[in-house]
Amino acid sequence: MSNPRTIKVELGQRSYPITIGSGLLGGDFDMSGHLAGADCLVVSNETVAPLYLDALRKNLGNNTVHSIDLADGEAFKTMASVESVVDSLVSAQANRDTTVIALGGGVVGDIAGFAAACYMRGVAFIQVPTTLLAQVDSSVGGKTGVNHLHGKNLIGAFHQPRLVVIDTDTLATLPDRELKAGLAEVIKHGVIADADYFGWLEGNMDALLARDADALAYAIIRSCEIKAAVVAEDEEERGKRALLNFGHTFAHAIENCLGYGEWLHGEAVAAGMVMAAKLSDIDRAEAGRIRGLIAAAGLPVSPPTIAADELRKAMEMDKKVQKKSLRFVLLKSIGNAYVTGEYSESRLNEVLLRGDGRT
Repeated sequence: MSNPRTIKVELGQRSYPITIGSGLLGGDFDMSGHLAGADCLVVSNETVAPLYLDALRKNLGNNTVHSIDLADGEAFKTMASVESVVDSLVSAQANRDTTVIALGGGVVGDIAGFAAACYMRGVAFIQVPTTLLAQVDSSVGGKTGVNHLHGKNLIGAFHQPRLVVIDTDTLATLPDRELKAGLAEVIKHGVIADADYFGWLEGNMDALLARDADALAYAIIRSCEIKAAVVAEDEEERGKRALLNFGHTFAHAIENCLGYGEWLHGEAVAAGMVMAAKLSDIDRAEAGRIRGLIAAAGLPVSPPTIAADELRKAMEMDKKVQKKSLRFVLLKSIGNAYVTGEYSESRLNEVLLRGDGRT
C-alpha cells in the first residue's frame, strides 16, 4: 500500500475521512475501527463483487461479513433494490450496530446508503467506490436515494458515511466508457469552482484518458477537496451545495426521457454542462473551452434527439425547482458558478431546441 492521502469532510459530529491511495483494498488498511459493531453487510453488484469482495473482506478483520450482490446498472436504482438490501439485513438479524458497506459505483452507493438511512431509522454506512464517477462525486456528501419513474433521485435521504475508501487501483478494471463518464464530474468541479484546475485538466486530458496513475490520483484528490469543502459549508443543499448540480437539471431530464441506463449519468452530465454553459451569460471563448474539454474527454456535447417540450416537462421535476419555477446553476466565468431562477426564457428555448450549445 502506498502512502494514502486523507481529506476530511468537516461536519462536526458527522465528520469523516476520505482516504485515497493505491493498494488500499486487501492491503494493510484496517477499516474495522470505523465499523459501528462486529457485523457488517457489504452491498455490491454482480460485476464488482467478483473482482473486489474478497479483497475487501481482508480489510474487515475478524468481523462478521454478510453480502448481497445487486443487478448492475442505473435501471436497477429502484425501491425494489433497496427492499432487497433491507431483506438481507433482516435475514442477517442485523441490529443498530451493523454497518452497511457499499462496494461499487454510484448506483450501489446510493442504494446501500438509502437502505442504511432507512433500516432501524439509520445504521452506520461506509463507501468504497470503484468507479471514477463515484470516487469524485457520489461517494462524498451523504446523498443517497433511488429513481422514480418521473424523476431522477426523487426518493432519498441525506445519510453521511463514516468513511470513504478510494483505492485508485480499481480504475484498472473500469471500462473506457465508464472512465469517460467519470471525467464529466471531474470537469464539473473545475468549471464551477477552480479555473486553475480546469486549465490543468485541459493540459492533462490525454494522460487521464491513458489512465496515468499520477494524473488520475491528482484529479480524484482535487475533486474530493472541492466537494468536501462545499458539503462542509452546506450539508443539506440549502444554498451553495446546489452548485455541484451544474448541468444536472438538463442531465436528469435527458436520463428520464431516454429511460434510465440508456446513457450513463456522466454522459448526460457532459451534454447538460454544455447546455448550461450556453444558457449562461459568459464569454463565447470560455463556453468554447468548456465544450472543447468535454469533447476532448470523449463525451457527448449534445443530447440525443428529444422533443423540447418533453425535456422541459422532465426538468420541472428537478429538485431545485421552487414555487413551480425552474432554477439553474449558471456561470459568470469558468470557476465561478451561481444558482438562479433568473435566466433568458428565449435562450432556454433555443438550448432545448438546438441542444448542442454551440456558440
